[in-house]
Amino acid sequence: MRWALNRLALAITSMVALAFLVPLAVATRQIAYDRAISDARQQATSMVTVLGVDSDLVTLTNAVASTAAGSDGRLALHLPGIDPIGASHLSKATVRRAAEERRAATAEAVGGVAYLQPTVLTDGRTVVVEVFVPGEETRRGVGFAWLALGGLAIVLVGGSTLLADRLGSQLVRSTRQLAAASRRLGGGELNERMTPTGPRELRDAASAFNTMADDLRRLLDRERELAADLSHRLRTPLTGLRLDVEAMPPGPIAERMRQACDLLDEELEAIITGARLGSIEKRGSQQCDLVEVLADRLAFWSVLAEDQERPWEVVGGNEQVLLPMPAGEVILVVDALLGNVFSHTPDGTAFRVSVSAGGLLVDDAGPGIPDPERAVTRGFSGAGSTGLGLDIVRRAAETVRGQLVIDRSPLGGARIGFLLHAPVPEPAEQRRRR
Repeated sequence: MRWALNRLALAITSMVALAFLVPLAVATRQIAYDRAISDARQQATSMVTVLGVDSDLVTLTNAVASTAAGSDGRLALHLPGIDPIGASHLSKATVRRAAEERRAATAEAVGGVAYLQPTVLTDGRTVVVEVFVPGEETRRGVGFAWLALGGLAIVLVGGSTLLADRLGSQLVRSTRQLAAASRRLGGGELNERMTPTGPRELRDAASAFNTMADDLRRLLDRERELAADLSHRLRTPLTGLRLDVEAMPPGPIAERMRQACDLLDEELEAIITGARLGSIEKRGSQQCDLVEVLADRLAFWSVLAEDQERPWEVVGGNEQVLLPMPAGEVILVVDALLGNVFSHTPDGTAFRVSVSAGGLLVDDAGPGIPDPERAVTRGFSGAGSTGLGLDIVRRAAETVRGQLVIDRSPLGGARIGFLLHAPVPEPAEQRRRR
């Protein structure tokens, strides 16, 4: 914007300068020409005065030689019937025409211009006074004047552009402050506000930004309160469910139910705590190891896989994969990916889990996903699914600038991946079968 304003000021000032300077330059040259002709006219007039007093050839010769133009060889007297007195630069036809017209005139000559002044002597003869003006004399001082005008134009254009730049910098500064405040608000700094500065339009935009930020803060506060209230309400049925689980006889199913209750209790606590905090305070600098969370959740899901006679394997997992996310969110991602296999493939369907620095991939040998786009649409995913699980994975991937991938699996079914920065390569390490 600042450069655009500078270019606009430069263009306008340049056009204005040209509109004034071009006529001034032409007028300057014309003034120099008129000045040279005026000097020639004065010297011709002085010779006319001499002719009116005495027309003796000797006297006229001395008078011609005594003038500045005559001494420089630029003045001549044309009397009828005799050769010119002085140095002539015109043809006889030109001089004769001027004598016949009996009026002052100028004529082009080699190297300049000549001024002709006819006069009539007392005896009736017509004498033509010729004063030659060199071309450089008609342009004397023009170059310096044009240089001065050019310098003035540069100063005017440069000054106006600099002034426009100073004025534009204030406008750009206010615009940049508004853009920076918008980025900080989008980054989660909900307390960001602006002091309206600059032109009226930008002050209105800053006021609108502050109003929007206040409305957004109130909206998020209400959502967090609703989430916390809902989580508190869920504690009562969860407590009843936990009592029923404790009453179950020991066994794999009871153990799995107890783990599910513990996980649900932790998630409710995390929702209550997170709802009371801002987005920046909630996330902070938390991070967790994807491999560690995956190992913990596979221990939970392996029991169900064994009951359903599902062959499965893990690829990779020899090194840590740290994610800038709380462990609770990573658990939701892993459970959503694994739960999708158990929910949408028949018993006995094999699956494979691949983990690396690029993210997490879950491949199965089931029927696959015919419409990947609808699979992440809540309420429209089909096959009895709400689409909530994969939507959780997608939103979690976006928080770490990754992506959710849904593709065809090498096993023949669906491939669902939680990618971080790049597609997950097939690790070369020895696969560990479970």
